[in-house]
Amino acid sequence: MELKQLTQAMQAFVKDQGWDRPGSPRSQTPKNLAASLCIEAAEVLELFQWSEQTPETHLLAEELADVALYLLQLASVSGIDLEGAILEKLQVNYNRRWDQ
Repeated sequence: MELKQLTQAMQAFVKDQGWDRPGSPRSQTPKNLAASLCIEAAEVLELFQWSEQTPETHLLAEELADVALYLLQLASVSGIDLEGAILEKLQVNYNRRWDQ
């Protein structure tokens, strides 16, 4: 599945939950989505807290999926072509000087 299809699936879920409606307690604003993205990213980090071991795969996968879903939704409501932005950033990074 491509990013566009994943974004559409996320949008369908949001609509099904009614979170796209005015006054929703889970309003899909860029600020709310950015906060949620950071919270979910912190939950990824929490899996590693106090341990050098990689957490159970299914737990890590679940949290990474949450991060990806919020990222897709944030890009979508912000009018950002995430696939294009990723490709552009990769090109910038290829041309960047990295510390050796």
